[in-house]
Amino acid sequence: MAQKVRQGLVKGNRQSRRTAAALSIAHPNAAGIDIGGAAHFVAVPPDRDSEPVRQFRSFTADLNQLADWLLECRIDIVAMESTGVYWIPLFEILDARGIQVLLVNARHVKGVSGRKSDVLDCQWLQQLMSYGLLRGAFRPQEQICVLRSYSRQRQQLLRGQAKQVQLMQKALIQMNIQLTNVLSDIVGLTGQAILRAIVNGERDGRKLAKLRHWRVQAEEAQIAKSLAGNWREEHLFSLKQALAMFDAYAERLAECDAQIENTLSKLQRHTTELPPSQRSQHAKNSPKFDVRERVFRVLGVDITAIAGIDIGTALIVAAEVGPDFSRFPTVKHFTSWLGLCPGTKITGGKVISGRTLRSANRLAQALRVAAVSLRSSKSSLGAYYRRLAGRMEKSKAIGAVAHKLARLIYMMITKGREYVEQGLERYEARQHELAMKNVAKRAAALGLRVVPATEACQL
Repeated sequence: MAQKVRQGLVKGNRQSRRTAAALSIAHPNAAGIDIGGAAHFVAVPPDRDSEPVRQFRSFTADLNQLADWLLECRIDIVAMESTGVYWIPLFEILDARGIQVLLVNARHVKGVSGRKSDVLDCQWLQQLMSYGLLRGAFRPQEQICVLRSYSRQRQQLLRGQAKQVQLMQKALIQMNIQLTNVLSDIVGLTGQAILRAIVNGERDGRKLAKLRHWRVQAEEAQIAKSLAGNWREEHLFSLKQALAMFDAYAERLAECDAQIENTLSKLQRHTTELPPSQRSQHAKNSPKFDVRERVFRVLGVDITAIAGIDIGTALIVAAEVGPDFSRFPTVKHFTSWLGLCPGTKITGGKVISGRTLRSANRLAQALRVAAVSLRSSKSSLGAYYRRLAGRMEKSKAIGAVAHKLARLIYMMITKGREYVEQGLERYEARQHELAMKNVAKRAAALGLRVVPATEACQL
């Protein structure tokens, strides 16, 4: 027994020596920066300066001094944590100076427990970067970053506008104006016409009901009945304020859409003819310009041909990633970045958990929304979603379908191939064929043979 223990110790020492030999300096000119709101702590190799750790304020002049000091210390690569948005100004300055900057996830660089300070953090980042143990986060090219900023600003404006719609609904309910029970959208053509008339002083429900658009299913009498309430002054004031804010957000959205259209036109690189769409591309909150064509000119493929991917999701793909997928060598790298790939929590050769990690990736969220929209789709992807939703939790089915959508997008953009819809009937026939093969295989294992019902009747 003692001999086996000694052999195990010798084997362990050999493995330790091999690990130590493999852990060598990969980036001798690396620095680490601990990002803060008011100041940044920077660590360089001890042999580069008598004071290897310095503190710099977050003012622009101090950031330029920081960059000058790094160049004096012959630093060519820097690792920094992605702390809020405080890293962006420093990232841009260092990148303009020709220094390679790796933005790393704070969860991946946790230091030794009980030793937490700004000085120790920057030194720990510098050590990890020196040994090549850190990987930088994905950051697209400059013009895609510009488009990403406009796209995210547009999403913020839409959320703000939606908040004002909720406030209008609240004011109406407080006055017992049950307009939301007869109109599916109170900011549609009929809803806005009625709301603006109310704000302008009209209280007669019959006159307000005459503003009904001909496509509204509710009758005028029903709309007039819903508009009988108590017109309290304070609630009318809240309604007026919310409507004014709604219009203000609409103006800001129009300005943002103009910037997005201009940026997309600068990014156009494909001149091939856009294939005709097989389904309606109208979306309620989509920009007023032709998003499908603009995104097609940027990506080179029409990803809206995939069931569930509308023009809004296509715009998010162009803004969050762009046409260059070179940072993702394989589709697995791409789905891992999205946070849609299965987890790998394995110990003792046993899979403990395969759930996906939580992620705030905007593209992953958009793909999950696209997956939910497939619940009633008469396409192969719709059948795929319903098949998964019938045998697992709904959240897991949504994640699996979003993962499949991400793989399709990756293959289309990297391979330059158009998406060909398989069709619901063909998909179901294929699933039936696979099920029959599985049944026949299980029957053969039991020494039985599966006979189709038609042949059984003949026998």
